[in-house]
Amino acid sequence: SNIIGTFNLLNASLELYCSLPKKKKQNFIFHHISTDEVYGSLGPEGFFDENTSYNPRSPYSASKASSDFLVNAWFHTYNLPVVVTNCSNNYGPWQFPEKLIPVTIDNALRGNNIPIYGDGLNVRDWLYVDDHVDALFQVICKGKLGSSYCIGGNNEKTNIDCAKEICLNLDKLKPKEFQYKKQITFVKDRLGHDRRYAINASKIREELDWEPKTNFSEGINKTVTWYLKNIDWITKMKERLY
Repeated sequence: SNIIGTFNLLNASLELYCSLPKKKKQNFIFHHISTDEVYGSLGPEGFFDENTSYNPRSPYSASKASSDFLVNAWFHTYNLPVVVTNCSNNYGPWQFPEKLIPVTIDNALRGNNIPIYGDGLNVRDWLYVDDHVDALFQVICKGKLGSSYCIGGNNEKTNIDCAKEICLNLDKLKPKEFQYKKQITFVKDRLGHDRRYAINASKIREELDWEPKTNFSEGINKTVTWYLKNIDWITKMKERLY
């Protein structure tokens, strides 16, 4: 999907774009939403930005990098109006149940082990979904064509700390006879598991006047509260997935 799907979307969009009258062409944008995973893995310090060299280290991130390169090629070769955004890890309501935060909530509520890969010290920069939507809107409205923008939440957390904060919220919102964090279990690390991602979002802040509004504690409380009210939705999604 990341490679062939993007290729097909670009071709279809170019065909449409070329057929439009001049006035409508002025309002046409192909907005490609990508990920910070294309940049590889950071050490304990430093940040990704728009000038960071691509260094994907897993088949998935390599396929995402490929899609970014295709979009850039269609801009330079065919003058298709494009913008690219590379965002950090999203979280919030409606997130697909295979992701870390809904997996943690679901297992905690069902009394299952809460699996954490490796030593749990892999770091991600967490971006609340509403803040991401605001950033995308700013890029669509004011972004420079042919440019890329890194979008981050300024909320770096290790996976283990993320899971523990979820458990603390569950302890308050749906208490039981023991703390939820006792369900946390470390499992074999997944292949190609990058150690740390972190975004320097100064370009989008300075050019488009955007910055995240939601800190992790506030965002995770909203998220846990939503899933508590919509646990049946996770069950339905899992049935479709498996």
